[in-house]
Amino acid sequence: MERMRSIWKGSIAFGLVNVPVKVYSATEDHDIKFHQVHAKDGGRIKYNRVCTECGNVVQYADIDKAYDSDDGVRVVLTDDDFGKLPAAEKHEIPVLQFVPTDQIDPILFEKSYYLEPDSSSPKAYVLLATALSDSDRTALVHFTLRQRTRLAAMRSRDGVLVIQTLLWPDEVREASFPSLDNVDKPKAKELAMAETLVDSMAEDFDPTEFTDDYQVQLRELLDEMISSGGKKVIPVAETEKAGEDAEVVDLVAALQRSVDAAGKKAAPAKKKPAKKAPAKTAAKKPASKSTASERKRA
Repeated sequence: MERMRSIWKGSIAFGLVNVPVKVYSATEDHDIKFHQVHAKDGGRIKYNRVCTECGNVVQYADIDKAYDSDDGVRVVLTDDDFGKLPAAEKHEIPVLQFVPTDQIDPILFEKSYYLEPDSSSPKAYVLLATALSDSDRTALVHFTLRQRTRLAAMRSRDGVLVIQTLLWPDEVREASFPSLDNVDKPKAKELAMAETLVDSMAEDFDPTEFTDDYQVQLRELLDEMISSGGKKVIPVAETEKAGEDAEVVDLVAALQRSVDAAGKKAAPAKKKPAKKAPAKTAAKKPASKSTASERKRA
């Protein structure tokens, strides 16, 4: 099994306790990827980034982002502009509150990430994971990734902390369907029959019992075509690269101070105002093409 690579590192701020962690994508798309080719000779189709003003092909390093307002004004933002925003360099996951797990509507869940302890002693990490599991509560946190701060739910899954980014309330569309208005309620007999059918099909959920038949059959088709050869099978050679990683910690005294502060009903520990990144922070070394392109697509 391929070793996962961390995509972010920082720390969970849990009261006065600091829990250093590395973040990994918890899911991956298993769909077979395709790209467009010229039907005549199988050549890969490439798309040039052409400027509508000058007509020239533009390199990624020369591309910025722009916002078009409703009144027809275009605002161009550079990497320096984004670098000045407080969230851009935030590497802390502050716990905002702990809520009953069943109060979070699943429709709000977006993407999931695993958290791995990033210190020589994972005691604080295990403590937090155990506390969440035993209390059947979920921690609401702020999670900043790729210059975007999201509300997220942090919970324990088999002893491993998992963060699931949440949609903001205004990102969930209202379900308003006139066809459901003024519909008669089910009759008692109809409801009883429906419940009987539900009971007859009731089972414990086991995701391993289900298979993506489309992907299985698609893979079989591809394997068959590769083995049989023919003019539709063209040899190609491509390579890819890898990524990177990093490390910090402390505990019981910090926990005790957190409990004492809560007992005195003191105001929640104020976070130090985020230090505005000096101008030179934004003006980082020229990013590699791959890094630059990732930021553009973020």
